[in-house]
Amino acid sequence: MNVVNVQNLHKSFGPRVLFDGVSFAIDEGEKVGFIGVNGSGKSTLFRIIAGLEGPDEGTLAFQRGMRVGYLAQEPEFEPGATILSAVAGGTPELNDAIGAYHAVSGQLARGEGDAERLLARQGELAGRIDALGGWDYEHRMEAILTRLQVDRWDRPVEGLSGGERKRTALARVLLQEPELLLMDEPTNHLDADTTLWLEERLREYPGAVMLITHDRYFLDRVVSRMIEVSPGELTPFPGGYTEYLEAKAERTARLAVEEEKRSRLLEKELAWVRRSPSARTGKQQARINRLEDLQGEHRDKRLPTRTAVEITAAEGPRLGRTVLNLHGIGKSFGGHTLIRDFSTILQAGERIGIIGPNGAGKTTLLKIIMGTEPPDAGEVELGKNTHIAYFDQRREELDPEKSVYEAAAEQDWVTVGGERIHLRSHLETFLFPVPQQRQKVKSLSGGEKNRLLLARLFLREANLLILDEPTNDLDLVTLQVLEEVLSDYKGCVLLVTHDRFFLDKVATGMIAFEGSGVLRRHAGGYDLYRRLREQREAEAAAAAVAAPRKQAAAAPKPAAAERKLSYKEKRELEGMEAAIMEAEARKEELQARLADPALYAGGQDEVQRVTAEFRAAGDKVDALYARWAELEAVL
Repeated sequence: MNVVNVQNLHKSFGPRVLFDGVSFAIDEGEKVGFIGVNGSGKSTLFRIIAGLEGPDEGTLAFQRGMRVGYLAQEPEFEPGATILSAVAGGTPELNDAIGAYHAVSGQLARGEGDAERLLARQGELAGRIDALGGWDYEHRMEAILTRLQVDRWDRPVEGLSGGERKRTALARVLLQEPELLLMDEPTNHLDADTTLWLEERLREYPGAVMLITHDRYFLDRVVSRMIEVSPGELTPFPGGYTEYLEAKAERTARLAVEEEKRSRLLEKELAWVRRSPSARTGKQQARINRLEDLQGEHRDKRLPTRTAVEITAAEGPRLGRTVLNLHGIGKSFGGHTLIRDFSTILQAGERIGIIGPNGAGKTTLLKIIMGTEPPDAGEVELGKNTHIAYFDQRREELDPEKSVYEAAAEQDWVTVGGERIHLRSHLETFLFPVPQQRQKVKSLSGGEKNRLLLARLFLREANLLILDEPTNDLDLVTLQVLEEVLSDYKGCVLLVTHDRFFLDKVATGMIAFEGSGVLRRHAGGYDLYRRLREQREAEAAAAAVAAPRKQAAAAPKPAAAERKLSYKEKRELEGMEAAIMEAEARKEELQARLADPALYAGGQDEVQRVTAEFRAAGDKVDALYARWAELEAVL
């Protein structure tokens, strides 16, 4: 059954037509990915379905009683809201029911009002709360906020960074658990591990999901259908991103063959018309009419003037022997160590991806390299010929009150790829037509602002590109072009991004923040790093289990004459392995409880009790291993 059925949808902004009679439906539990270039109308379509914007024409039919949850690309919150109130505000019915239940319970406890009527009302509210998500809502809310790395929940949302605002909004919409979930770029500002968690959550989500994202691994692992949004129309493709690429390639090849046939026929008809037959018989006039039809079809099949950015990097000076050397870099803030004694060498032609959890220190490392943030320890050595160009994820270098043209460069003529061209032409290659070049920067979407930053970046004569989250909000076509440009770049690249697919295509090596100030460098892209990390973690776990056994085996064995195991000790030794396994299982159970945010909602006494039990369980494991070693030594 459909959760939403859209029929004959029309939407325009002035002369710009986004949708011209499009129709589609989403089934219960279906996961559908929407892709298309920036400005094609994806976000507008989601806003229409969410009821925040109206269509010019068409109908939207929703399943009876269905709830729609919407995660916007740029989330908005009520003025004065805190993180906790903003997230809780996503389920006002449940919050009202819980509040009313507590009020009725208070009246009963104080002996106020008609007890029979209050008890009946209390029962009604209890049933309502169960239907809307139950009593564990607060625990689930705190658990999701913790998993999304949002802390200090009493902070006002006005002071949050863009990433914290997005993750707060993500927590809000996930807690709503609607029958139709609309998500516009949900992976922006999520680190790789959190993105994997969200993948699993959406794969298991019982409701339907409509998803806009540039994360191609995410699309492959979550969605079962793709819909391509292009000017005026929607084109469905079965499967995830990989299947979409295969079907798109086949469709493009088929259309190319058809267009070639049409062009040959058009040339043949044109040749006939140019001979200017003197007599216009009925057959000849029909042939002329056919030519006019073919010319009309040919015009209809032509693509728009420009559908993808064209990026050409300005030529920078040739790199010297030394590009960038880091010697024992250390950095802490407020007693929290971000970087501890990190050294590395960047060589010509290397493209290094930098990954780690939010707040780990990735941007701080970039600022230390550029000299805008001093290290607490160590030295940054830049080569004499090294010239840096920086892409700032905060877009602080863009003046919102300037026009696109004014913000792009200070001069009218620029040099790109060794060729002197007008700035207007350069901006057109980044999909900013002349009318849009007069718009103010503040009117641009997130993806358009990032394209403008790229247009500025590639005007600079640099040989070391430092890019902080350049992939956020970019459409897939622009990402593909950027991947090709960076892969062919003659200089060096340092790249912070959570886009795993992008890293696998571009990076020649990785720097990973692995906690407690430890930075580790690996060869290859993200997938190789992930497999090496999993292998290292598995080996460490195996070594931790094997260490006590090796210690027991290596313990000096006393002379046989000194002492022999008693019958009771032999029985104890026989059951020792089972006892250790049971003790370790109990320790792991308590460790899982300590990691569960729901525990901390039960009060400090409960937390202290579980913590004490965890320590006691650890002591018991250590004591059992020591006893095992002692008995083995006697044996």
